Amino acid sequence: MALKKCAVPFAGTAEQEQELKAVIAEHRDDPGALMPVLQKAQDIYGYLPIEVQEMISREMDVPMEKVYGVSTFYSQFSLNPKGKYRISVCLGTACYVKGSGEVYNKLQSILGVSGGDITSDGKFSLEDCRCIGACGLAPVMTINDDVYGKLTGDEKELRDILAKYDD
Repeated sequence: MALKKCAVPFAGTAEQEQELKAVIAEHRDDPGALMPVLQKAQDIYGYLPIEVQEMISREMDVPMEKVYGVSTFYSQFSLNPKGKYRISVCLGTACYVKGSGEVYNKLQSILGVSGGDITSDGKFSLEDCRCIGACGLAPVMTINDDVYGKLTGDEKELRDILAKYDD
């Protein structure tokens, strides 16, 4: 099965692998253990890269198709790492009718990534969400815990916001 690799190379450690293998050993004979193992794997690595899914498949003797199917079915799982700065653009109704779709598209262009991906330097990840409860500020995006509202989608506006996160 050929699956898309992430732009940022997988950088798991031996300690993380040992921790995951211990979790797998603990649950190996439990029917229905795939979900808790995947949850713990995401806790250990922060996401579920294909390399980790392959390890779970191999160690649990579960077909890769099943591991991947569960990993992609549930929204709690992420197949991509998150950037140092996690950008989330609200595409809920109030934000969308006020132009958040354009904000999202412009950010994809500026960052050179698709939604759900991470920049090659690992600095920014971009995703959409449905509502953050700030409808009065629509359209809204967050960068980590910072909220930006009443966005126009102007490229300069977005670049100025991103520049605040220039380390």
